[in-house]
Amino acid sequence: MSILASYMQKEQQLKQLQEELDRLKNDDRLKAELQFKDKLEALMREFDKSASDVIKLLDPQQTAARPSSTTSTGRAKRKLKIYKNPNTGEVVETRGGNQKTLKAWKDEYGSDTVEGWLVRTED
Repeated sequence: MSILASYMQKEQQLKQLQEELDRLKNDDRLKAELQFKDKLEALMREFDKSASDVIKLLDPQQTAARPSSTTSTGRAKRKLKIYKNPNTGEVVETRGGNQKTLKAWKDEYGSDTVEGWLVRTED
């Protein structure tokens, strides 16, 4: 993809995001939630409490029953990334950046270009 095409695509995405942001700013539900958040934060400051203090107070069971997102090694499982090469149609699924085909693509096309081929990410 040429730099001009990339620029135009990003510009279009920015325009769409700006329109979504404008719609959200006018949403009464968002205004109500922001007002609630502001009042809650003010109350937390008044009583010198953190968000975790409030959660423990309102739902003490939640902190005790929280499932661990780490494996037995103590490390969180990496997300599955799925890349599709638009030139060949080849698909690569990987949980790490050390995958043979992915490395070859990055050497040939450049890391930024290959990262642009990311189709989706799964847990």
